[in-house]
Amino acid sequence: MPLAKSIIRLALGTAFLLLIPLVAMQFTQEVKWNWVDFVAAGSLLFGTGLTYLVIAQKGNGTMYRVAVGVAVAAGLLLVWANLAVGLVGSEHNPANLLYGGVLAVAIIGALAARLRPLGMSRAMFAAALTYVVVTAIALFLWTPSAATAEAPVGLPNVIGANALFAALWATAGWLFRLAGRTGSNVSRRLA
Repeated sequence: MPLAKSIIRLALGTAFLLLIPLVAMQFTQEVKWNWVDFVAAGSLLFGTGLTYLVIAQKGNGTMYRVAVGVAVAAGLLLVWANLAVGLVGSEHNPANLLYGGVLAVAIIGALAARLRPLGMSRAMFAAALTYVVVTAIALFLWTPSAATAEAPVGLPNVIGANALFAALWATAGWLFRLAGRTGSNVSRRLA
């Protein structure tokens, strides 16, 4: 499918997803979004989808596209969770800013690898390791206090959620490794 057609479908899909909170706001007081929320959500969803489309077209193997999907989804979920509720304490805890380093490692690593599967694998494993280190630093330096943590959030929940996010980055690394072994010809298409 041509990229332009995919972008149009992506825009329509993003608009459809944004209709969900818009409609929910009409029926319940639980959903309270303002225009900034809609712009932020739309930008995240459309930007994530566009990133997937651009990177996934660099490889021709299914495994490579799945790996790109997992990596891009991990990035989206990281940003979304951090903005919505925070990964350590509340979204206002300054420790959450450290998670930007995970995205930086993933993006810089992917660019340095020139989107080749084995290099992307290393970048995603590095992002997973960075995620674990950032979580450890955040928990030791800025332990969530009763004032910044929401009532049901405890240390086991924080560790469990962060372990799940680190596992997503590691899964992406493993899938890129498999894509490299199955002969995705990204390197030939980039040359």
